[in-house]
Amino acid sequence: MIQTARPSFPAVALCALLGLAMAGVAQEPVAVFRSDAHLVVLHATVLDPQGRRVTDLPASAFRVLENGVEQQLKVFHREDSPVSIGLIIDDSGSMIDKRQKVAAAALSLVRASHPDDEVFILHFNEKAYLDCDFTSDRAKLEQGLAAFDSRGTTALRDALRLAIEHLSRHGKEDKKVLVVITDGEDNCSVIDHDYVVKAAQQSNVLIYAVGLLTQIDDARTRLARLELDGLTQATGGKAFYLNDVSETDSTAREIALEIRDQFTLAYSPSNERLDGTYRKIQVVASGPASLTVRTRAGYYSTQASAAP
Repeated sequence: MIQTARPSFPAVALCALLGLAMAGVAQEPVAVFRSDAHLVVLHATVLDPQGRRVTDLPASAFRVLENGVEQQLKVFHREDSPVSIGLIIDDSGSMIDKRQKVAAAALSLVRASHPDDEVFILHFNEKAYLDCDFTSDRAKLEQGLAAFDSRGTTALRDALRLAIEHLSRHGKEDKKVLVVITDGEDNCSVIDHDYVVKAAQQSNVLIYAVGLLTQIDDARTRLARLELDGLTQATGGKAFYLNDVSETDSTAREIALEIRDQFTLAYSPSNERLDGTYRKIQVVASGPASLTVRTRAGYYSTQASAAP
């Protein structure tokens, strides 16, 4: 079951979110590919061999391939512009001793982000709580981050599905990002992993994850890592696995800076058929050294059921 607000907080966007929660797994995810726009938008992070971000490349340095076929760029820019961000924070019982440092780290991310970013905060255990809807007000965000009530189990995929829907429907900025902080395996979601991956790819949502996972190499930890890696790699984000909760602050700031240093590229697919097939995307960048490009892995060529 998914809730959209704690009893002690305003029921922000209650009707819209309850409708999403009741839709169930049968609902198709919103697609970013639209027959009237004919554009596939990519947000790309470029890294040098030392893992440092590269931010000074021209459009001529990039090649975009869809299913191995090179595409012509229609849009190219790199600018530090506002972003719509969702902070998705694990509030299950195992997080109780980490709550203060996690809240402080999330606030550090907000402070290191663009001052005009709009941010919402969603906590989750077996339910999801929208503790602060979109705002640029740091005081409201700090209040929302303080709304921990750590208990219960972990329904990460359900929370992500709700967050993707909210971000797609209500986020005002073109670039949309989710940052999830969790310490464990999803153990009670209704939504499956593949559904969340597809919904995120189709909505062009970047997902970053901060994993506060135990260092014990057991099946549960491996599964948690596998799911976070799948989500982040498919969307062009990244998963960070920390040895100690004290590292969350610097990691949050690193994520905020990466979001601000990305390139935006867009192309009209040479294959215009809306046939529902999966199109694999590869972006290559050339420079004085070997460069690595991280962006979303692909999309499904279906007409959107709603505007992104």
